[in-house]
Amino acid sequence: MKYYLIAGEASGDLHGSNLMRGLLKSDPAARFRFWGGDRMAEVGGAENRVRDYRETSFFGIVGVLRNLGTISRQLRECREDVLRYAPDVLILVDYPGFNMKMARFAKEHGIRTFYYIAPKVWAWREWRVKAIRRYVDRLYIIFPFERNYFPRHGITPVFEGNPLLDAIAARSATLPSREEFGRANGLDERPVVALVAGSRRGEIEANLPLMCALAPRFPHYQFVVTGVSWLDRGLYDSHLAGTDVRMVVDQTYETLRNSVAAVVTSGTATLETALMRIPEVVVYRTVWWQVWLRPYVLKVPFISLVNLNLGREAVRELVQSSADPTEAQRALGAILPGGSERERMLGDYDELHAVMGGPGASDRFARDMVAELRKGATNGDRKA
Repeated sequence: MKYYLIAGEASGDLHGSNLMRGLLKSDPAARFRFWGGDRMAEVGGAENRVRDYRETSFFGIVGVLRNLGTISRQLRECREDVLRYAPDVLILVDYPGFNMKMARFAKEHGIRTFYYIAPKVWAWREWRVKAIRRYVDRLYIIFPFERNYFPRHGITPVFEGNPLLDAIAARSATLPSREEFGRANGLDERPVVALVAGSRRGEIEANLPLMCALAPRFPHYQFVVTGVSWLDRGLYDSHLAGTDVRMVVDQTYETLRNSVAAVVTSGTATLETALMRIPEVVVYRTVWWQVWLRPYVLKVPFISLVNLNLGREAVRELVQSSADPTEAQRALGAILPGGSERERMLGDYDELHAVMGGPGASDRFARDMVAELRKGATNGDRKA
C-alpha cells in the first residue's frame, strides 16, 4: 500500500521513522512519500522526501506571522503532491497547525486519514476536537489518560503504548558512560544535574536564569545545560556568563543518562526524563498574569506529562513568574541522592513505565493501521 506521512518537528521525524519501520513489518510492500527529516529518510528513502521538517517549522506567533506566505505555499505544495501521489492513507504525525489543515483537505478529497500522536487539545485549543471528529478517520493516542478524554468528545481513539519507550531503548545502547561523557565535554568529577530548559528561544529566556541560579546553592554538583544547535549560542552564553554552569549541544539523552537529577521545563522532556528514571523537578516561568489565570484557562490539573499520566503530582511542578530559586532549591534537594523524595519518585517511575504500555508501541500502532486499511479494502472502501 501507499503511505503519505507528514511530520513537522524533530520528535515527529523520530516517531514517524519508527512507525514506518513498523509499517514495513506489517506490509513489506509498503511505499512511502513524506515530509520529515533524516530519520524518516533512512527508512523511506531520501528520494521520497518532499520537504525536510527544518524547512517547515515555525515557532511562536511571531514566527508564524513572519512566514505566512511560506506556510501558505507549503500547504499548497503539500496538497498538490498528495493528490498526485494518491495514497491509500495520509498519516499525520503531531504538528497540528499544519496537519489539521491537511486533515480537512484529505477528507474533502476522499483520502483516508489517520492521525498519529493526537494534538494536545486537552491542554489548549480544545475547539480542535470538533475538527478531529469531523476530518480524521482514526485517531492514535500515546498517553494513557487520553483514553478517557477523547471518548467524552465522541471519538474512539487507539492506544497501543508510547513510542518514546522504543526511542529511549534504541538510544540507550549507544549512550556513553559517565567517564566518556565527562571527558568528551570537559566536565569535572562532580555528579551532574541536567538543566533541560526547552528547545525554543522563549522557553530558554524564561527558564534558564532560574535554573542557573540553582548552581551556586549546590556546589558539590555540576550543572549542565542541554542546548540545541538550531538556536544561537549567544542566547545561552548570555545566561551562563559568570556562572559555573556548563553546556552541551544536541546531547539531551546523553546528559540525562549521566545525571543524578534534572530540572526540566514542561513538555515531552518531562516524560523522557522520567522514563529514563532520572528524578526531576519541573519548572515553568511565565508572566504573573498567566500564573494567575492558570486555574481558569488550563484544561488539565498538571503541566507535566508524568503527573497527567499518573493522575497525581509524582514530580514537583513549580509555575512562577519570578526568578527566585528558593522553592526550586527545596524541591531539587529533596530528590538528590539521600533526599527525602528520591526513592518515592523512583517508585512512581516504575508505575509510569507500566501504564505507558511497554516497548514495541510503534510496531503495534503500525499493525493496527495496516489491519484497518486492509479491512477497508476488503469492504470495498479502498483498493490496497
